[in-house]
Amino acid sequence: MISGKAGRFGHNTTIPEDNVMFQLLKTEGRARRGVFTCAHGTVQTPVFMNVGTQAAIKGGLSAKDLKEIGCQVELSNTYHLHLRPGDGIVKQLGGLHRFMTWDRPILTDSGGFQVFSLAKLRKIKEEGVYFASHIDGRKIFMGPEESMQIQSNLGSDICMAFDECVENPSPYDYVKQSADRTYRWLVRCKAELERLNALPGTVNPQQMLWGINQGGTYRDLRIEHAKRIAALDLPGYAIGGLAVGEPTEVMYEIIEAVEPHLPADRTRYLMGVGTPSNIIEAVARGVDFFDCVMPARNARHARLFTWEGAINLKNAKYELDDGPIDPACDCPVCRRYSRAYLHHLFKAEEILALRLSVMHNLYFYNKLMERIREALDGGRFAAFRAEYSEKLAKRI
Repeated sequence: MISGKAGRFGHNTTIPEDNVMFQLLKTEGRARRGVFTCAHGTVQTPVFMNVGTQAAIKGGLSAKDLKEIGCQVELSNTYHLHLRPGDGIVKQLGGLHRFMTWDRPILTDSGGFQVFSLAKLRKIKEEGVYFASHIDGRKIFMGPEESMQIQSNLGSDICMAFDECVENPSPYDYVKQSADRTYRWLVRCKAELERLNALPGTVNPQQMLWGINQGGTYRDLRIEHAKRIAALDLPGYAIGGLAVGEPTEVMYEIIEAVEPHLPADRTRYLMGVGTPSNIIEAVARGVDFFDCVMPARNARHARLFTWEGAINLKNAKYELDDGPIDPACDCPVCRRYSRAYLHHLFKAEEILALRLSVMHNLYFYNKLMERIREALDGGRFAAFRAEYSEKLAKRI
């Protein structure tokens, strides 16, 4: 066994000598039940990663809160933490785990999504991307090597490859050029992370790189790209560039096309997706990891998830409703507070409304994944999907 460094927020898990980081326990159709191991612990999959973009959950949840609501993996953003407080500062303070007092696994995205979301503030070239900071306009350059260096400073367990996420639909020729460049960037990311992990003083020398499949909504480009990145023998793979303009059914078709070409013994991560129904359907198509800002964002606007569908607590009908958000939920909020109280907090614009609502929605997502895992364990996932995929998409 290879031992990690000890310490309260240091590396406290051993990675097997045979480098097997993902163990596939069982399958039901394409759906997969597994266990992923990294420097900061083991993760039961399928799993939803709770998004703390700037090393914090928007809505006022702490690392302690995340543990209470069942979070296994926290996700932070490379671009945003590079801007502030600065990845060098985070490294000086012992890395992201110590900085935010979170001792479980962390995934950092690469900054590649900002190539998409900050389209008016960037210029893409072979060497990388030139940004104008969305904060103060200062010029920033980020390429594969810079993204790896920033993520190495942060010390996450999983760092994502630097890529370009294109809008759907985009012209075929441009998507092909972009996917080819994303592959070339991935090769550079792999070489740079290997170099960084071998340096003395690296925050997390067991940091691993996951590649990202791109190719827009074109099946042939997606499949070709998946084959090329699979040949690089990385610890994990993601499907990126979906839920950015295409219909949901097209997203499912692309997952179905790509999944057979990703290694079965490595994790599959669907980036930035999605609704409870999206997650159930993607699990059915072979996905293991998920993340999305939507549950926390919806919560901050009083849109909360229940096992019967979504509700909006700003609606007047909840003014005198003394029941919990969801009678079937045992989260800390549902055990203590009423719909009427949260309705009042939102109307009064109290910050507590955001905290309690985000806590409930993230708990719901973590519980959803737990129930999916239990269904897979018991060979009942098809029945679970049949009962909940459509129901959880409803608005009450």
